[in-house]
Amino acid sequence: MIAEVRNSTDLAMTRATAGASVSGSPGAAIDFADALGQAIARATSTIHSAETASIKGIQGAESMSSVVESVMEAQRVLQTMVSIRDKAVGAWQEISRMTI
Repeated sequence: MIAEVRNSTDLAMTRATAGASVSGSPGAAIDFADALGQAIARATSTIHSAETASIKGIQGAESMSSVVESVMEAQRVLQTMVSIRDKAVGAWQEISRMTI
């Protein structure tokens, strides 16, 4: 599963650096795949930052409050991503139950 997340992150980073930004001009169209990819990239970056802060905290190089703040932010991001995944799975199940 880690490999799939890493591949998604690589794809998101590639799209984020190659394509239009989500915060572009007000009239610009936003591609859902690009927006989702950028959100995944930001979430992954936040989680990596929390891991780094935790390691620095264990080594005594970072304050406890900074470590707690980073970990809480990572937890919030992870809960948001799980919630989005659950909504997507629920939508897919609704679509699969539709009669043709």
